[in-house]
Amino acid sequence: MMNIHDYQTLDAKDIRLLRKREEEGVERQLLVMQTPFGYRRVAELFLPQTNGPHAAILYIHWYEPPSPDSNRSQFVEEAKQMAHSGAVCLLIETLWSDPDFFLKRTQAEDIQNSLEELANIRRAIDLLLSQPGVDASRFALVGHDFGGMYGVMAGSLDRRPTHYVVMAATPRFPDWYLYAPQLEGEPREEFIRQFSPLDPIAHIPNLSPAPVLFQFGTDDPHVPKDRAREFYEAAKDPREVRWYESGHGLNLDATADRKAWLKEKLALQE
Repeated sequence: MMNIHDYQTLDAKDIRLLRKREEEGVERQLLVMQTPFGYRRVAELFLPQTNGPHAAILYIHWYEPPSPDSNRSQFVEEAKQMAHSGAVCLLIETLWSDPDFFLKRTQAEDIQNSLEELANIRRAIDLLLSQPGVDASRFALVGHDFGGMYGVMAGSLDRRPTHYVVMAATPRFPDWYLYAPQLEGEPREEFIRQFSPLDPIAHIPNLSPAPVLFQFGTDDPHVPKDRAREFYEAAKDPREVRWYESGHGLNLDATADRKAWLKEKLALQE
């Protein structure tokens, strides 16, 4: 099994450009990234049509199969807007981009899959920060649901993101990976023990001194308020939590707050 620190730097030969086009004053590049694990992942860059230096934002989507944006398309409109404001944005395909991901996975594979995803996110960071004109001192990682959880873990080890937005994420992977198949007794406890070194709550303190904005819904069935508070309290300052009258998907107020926070912290144009 991989080690949590295993990671191969992205090489130019691992990237293939599928198409490039200008849309509403933003350049969009659709790419395929070769992973070290024998499969490929799609990614999309949104590039400002202005001279740099540019801030950078990595967006990692949520997992909500009934929703049509349970994939990298979740943040397309936001990425276009932030590119207009002067940020190079990257949207990535993930382990959970497949709507049937949760049904196909097994708990015996969850840790290995998580370690591979961690390495893939770090290689996505390589891609984003290698873009011409990017100012690495203004780099935000934004993740929703699994995207926030894996983003926290990647940032803890990578240390390159300077700001974080964590949206509707739970502090421990077994909170969700034990939904199905269900385990009882010692097998359940052993699964929880094995995952504990990877759990986001173990990594969130390591993000300091990067500012972290937490966004939670007051009626989120997947992230109860006590779990959300525990996650927030485990982080170090500077940190901030905002609550929204919403479910797991959050709402338009959360989107507006997030964009305003990013523009302020990354010194972007209005």
